[in-house]
Amino acid sequence: MRMLETKDLTVGYGHKEVVRGINIEAFKGQLLCILGPNGSGKSTVLKSLSRLLKPLKGDIYIKGESLSEIKSSRLSKILAVVLTERLNVGFLKSFDIVAMGRYPHTGILGGLTKLDEEKVGKCIAMVNGENIAHRYYNELSDGEKQKVLLARALAQEPELIILDEPTTHLDVKHKLEVMAILKKLTRQKGITVILSLHDIDIALKSCDRAVFVKNGEITAFGSPEAIGSNKAISELYDIKDAGFNAFMGTVEFSNKNTPSIFVMGGGGYGTPIYRLLTKNGVGVNTGIIHENDVDFEIAMTMGLDIQSEKPFSEIGETSLVKAKSMIDGVHTVIDSGCPIGGINKKNMELLTYALESGKRVLSIRSKEELSNYLGENSMNIEFCGNISKITDLVASILEGGKHV
Repeated sequence: MRMLETKDLTVGYGHKEVVRGINIEAFKGQLLCILGPNGSGKSTVLKSLSRLLKPLKGDIYIKGESLSEIKSSRLSKILAVVLTERLNVGFLKSFDIVAMGRYPHTGILGGLTKLDEEKVGKCIAMVNGENIAHRYYNELSDGEKQKVLLARALAQEPELIILDEPTTHLDVKHKLEVMAILKKLTRQKGITVILSLHDIDIALKSCDRAVFVKNGEITAFGSPEAIGSNKAISELYDIKDAGFNAFMGTVEFSNKNTPSIFVMGGGGYGTPIYRLLTKNGVGVNTGIIHENDVDFEIAMTMGLDIQSEKPFSEIGETSLVKAKSMIDGVHTVIDSGCPIGGINKKNMELLTYALESGKRVLSIRSKEELSNYLGENSMNIEFCGNISKITDLVASILEGGKHV
């Protein structure tokens, strides 16, 4: 069932257009997320879909009926709205706030029946809020308040919920909990959820449909897998000194410094070292990494110089020669301790080459493992044990004034 649809919709204030040409749709049980930079008009779109703002042009339909023609009393049983405005509710308790959501279903005097009270309790339970039900709302944390507002929306028994940035000001735990609750509502209750978010990774990993808003128009609409490419997200937010990786769902800071340290990575072991060196302004190159490896994705997103190999292929001589030339241009080589197997065992030759070339070589690998691969050469390698020693290395280099 198509729950919401817009046709050539333009929204704004007075005669000022904020977003134009909005043609989107959301079906029963879908989670649709609106993404865009600050000031792009996300909140204006949501307020218009909620009938809090009158559209400048075009139409909005809920369940095939024009939004403007639905009576308020009936709309309140279909649609619930959770905005970002702070509530000033005095000394009301959470249960009382949630109970306000029952107003479309109560009589003229607004009294709650025993059934209403039971439904309020169930809504609080749905958001895992039993422990805050009888606490004063003004004493709750932001995450707990968001649960109460969600429960109040649920108490309306809506088919559609619209939320404006529900995870703003929340810590990671509560952000994930709120999104898990919303996903549960769509899957188990068939409620359609439309919301705006600033958390790119959470949005793309949780929503069924995404809407990109920028420069007064919809730049993309569809499944996040189809429209959420590295380029699309970078352009949406004008990301200049970082990159977005759609495969990993992460934003990584760019490293544009001249490489002075070569990292032998693989299996994700190189990633924390790339990030450590990058945030300290140290130029990095890396290899030899297979193109289906986590480290390859992260290094590409950071803009590092990479020597790679085709997926599932044994490292060839050409790649080995190129990686050695990369080592020629640095003063230090770091072995990330990545797993060594049949197809990447030639990486260990890079450590021998680095030692023979007079480079400083550090390894997070155990002494026993290095000895098995390199024999007596392993005695010339500095053993770090863990990445904290790499941190100490970077600090000592920077304090010593050595150009890195």
